[in-house]
Amino acid sequence: MKEFELKYGCNPNQKPSKIYMKDGSELPITILSGRPGYINFLDAFNSWQLVKELKAALGMPAATSFKHVSPTSAAVGTVLPEKLKKACFVDDIEGLDDSLLACAFARSRGTDRMCSFGDWIALSEVCDVTTAKLIQREVSDGVIAPGYEPEALEILKTKRKGNYNIVQIDPDYVPEVQETKQVFGITFEQGRNNFEINEALLSNLVTENKELPTEAKRDLIVALITLKYTQSNSVCFAYDGQAIGVGAGQQSRHAL
Repeated sequence: MKEFELKYGCNPNQKPSKIYMKDGSELPITILSGRPGYINFLDAFNSWQLVKELKAALGMPAATSFKHVSPTSAAVGTVLPEKLKKACFVDDIEGLDDSLLACAFARSRGTDRMCSFGDWIALSEVCDVTTAKLIQREVSDGVIAPGYEPEALEILKTKRKGNYNIVQIDPDYVPEVQETKQVFGITFEQGRNNFEINEALLSNLVTENKELPTEAKRDLIVALITLKYTQSNSVCFAYDGQAIGVGAGQQSRHAL
């Protein structure tokens, strides 16, 4: 597929609208259900980058919930304590502990359920049945993942009377180094944000205490990568492998 006609642009009156590759090559995605719009794909591509980076940095399954082109939360796959399962409304899900991807989704979607209402979801792994069952009962615009188990795909296709937006992306796709955007007829160009966030970034500790626990490093990386995909100066608090809060700051991005 070389181009895809969108439902509409940023607003319903902005038609026609479409996505395509500038060089005429095939799009790195397949739409398995639904007809996403302009904002849907902004959420999809930004959220996919976030979970892909989390997985690369930490080697763990990751999930994020996006609204208005910014993450409401993000998390990596660690088993939830019983109290947190209840707080995230997933204590009734059989086999949850057996799917670290489902655990990552439960954490990311359960952090701020009000902000996540009607969100876009990104998964770093092939969507399994347990994760699909969690997504099935949430109000959401769509999901992007590198693949879907057959039964999981059928579960997701029942949402929105069969019109739920389900996007599959090629996990090996690498975009061009330079990116462009046109606003008011004027073209902006910049280098893509390829800054790598990993454990090596945390090696130069400027405090007297040079010992940083493994869990603290993980949480800092979760916070920093989540902040990378916010659209304004922000502060992020992370704990136990998930971004607990992402809020606007005054001067710069801060990870806690």
